[in-house]
Amino acid sequence: MADEPDRIPAAELPPGTVRRVGDWAVGDRGGAYFAVSRRCRHQLADLSEGELDAEGCLVCPWHQSRYDVRTGEMVSGPKGFLGYHGPTPGYTQFVRSYGKYLKLRVRRALRRGDDVVLE
Repeated sequence: MADEPDRIPAAELPPGTVRRVGDWAVGDRGGAYFAVSRRCRHQLADLSEGELDAEGCLVCPWHQSRYDVRTGEMVSGPKGFLGYHGPTPGYTQFVRSYGKYLKLRVRRALRRGDDVVLE
């Protein structure tokens, strides 16, 4: 018997929000739903606690790494590490370079009735 797909009531996912659904960060980019793995490639922050920026990228809540939710690729690296928040030019480029290859996993997220369902 197949497992029931991961789902969240659409009412709990208004445009511009991100929520946790199991191991996934699920969001609504103005009616375009997405699901990506929850752990940031930098220091494993929970991306379901992140935000969407004006370009529709998912922004890590700890050090502001930005991810393209369509591909899972890190499009800009962190602005800090551990408890430090500020410029880290060489470190940021290093993290971004491996984040380009160690992408977030991506799943389809679709509206079905009153729910957003992950396939």
